[in-house]
Amino acid sequence: MRVGVPKEIKTHEYRVGMTPAGVRQLIEAGHQVLVEKGAGRGSGLTDQQYKQAGAELVAKAAEVYARSELIVKVKEPLADEFDLLQPGQLLFTYLHLAAAPELSQLLLQKKITGIAYETIERPDGLLPLLQPMSEIAGRMAVQVGARYLEKEHGGRGVLLSGAPGVRQGRVAILGAGTVGSNALRIAVGMGAEVTVLDIDPLRLAQLDEQYGNRIHTLMSNAHNIEAVVRRCDLLIGAVLLPGGKAPLLVSRELVGEMNEGAVIVDVAIDQGGCVETIHVTTHDHPVYTVDGVIHYGVANMPGAVSRTSTYALTNSTLPYVERLAAFGFEAAVASDPAFAKGINTWNSKLCNQPVAEALGLVYSPYLQA
Repeated sequence: MRVGVPKEIKTHEYRVGMTPAGVRQLIEAGHQVLVEKGAGRGSGLTDQQYKQAGAELVAKAAEVYARSELIVKVKEPLADEFDLLQPGQLLFTYLHLAAAPELSQLLLQKKITGIAYETIERPDGLLPLLQPMSEIAGRMAVQVGARYLEKEHGGRGVLLSGAPGVRQGRVAILGAGTVGSNALRIAVGMGAEVTVLDIDPLRLAQLDEQYGNRIHTLMSNAHNIEAVVRRCDLLIGAVLLPGGKAPLLVSRELVGEMNEGAVIVDVAIDQGGCVETIHVTTHDHPVYTVDGVIHYGVANMPGAVSRTSTYALTNSTLPYVERLAAFGFEAAVASDPAFAKGINTWNSKLCNQPVAEALGLVYSPYLQA
């Protein structure tokens, strides 16, 4: 199979869909890999490394798309890439279609088979291709929030660890999944006063057993959310409905009741965000202020630590790419129910129910021939 790896064009997106080591594995298995020149530069990976791995270096993205049967990316195609996608092509990337109606329509019109990293789900509920980026985003959320809490950046002037005789900074985390638990780990390590909220009492019990009296755990309901959000210095949105739009948990009115100079980092922004006042930002202009509260809504947070992220992502995606290349789409997804859950679009049909519900479109389950 011919596999194409184009350069990412999202603002300050430095990751790349495959490392030279991943290219080499595909080449040794008898496949052809086309890599756009400069695709790995942002992750510290040179064209020479890709060439040594056996890739064919291609000058323009248009040629990568035109000649490839399978496109492997990191982020969803942007408007400038819409015309490059070929009818009937295989696309394997983070899609987040619930927040991308125009892209969804394009994939349906062109009969593109869109397989989303974020909706591949194992029987135990684990999202294996979302997990590595969620781990990184969760850890970054506290790091980013701590920076914007500094007075120089417009924040409250609060140090999360506090100081002798001075209270710690208060961190509230909405969601105790992969993002939330990784944010929790870093926030506790920084010495903050941390409260984590979730709808799963078992998950809260696990965290309570792990951290003991170093954290506060609360059931996620309107009463508890309001109480915690009003007093926190840093709010981290870490909720996820696989494939679907994030639930709205923090209203505009509640944001207006937060401390002036508090910071919101909504990691759920890829799925629309869980805070009413949040909107997508970029690494160029990462924050804005509403009612005196700083909002950070960068949708590709892990892109800022591109080298770490690229290697972590390829470690997880490569086995799936290898299966697609070796067996073809139908056989690959037939062999793995988790893989089949990754199908978002196929043959002009929307095959992911949460995405269909979020977009108000008809859901058509994937039916193998």
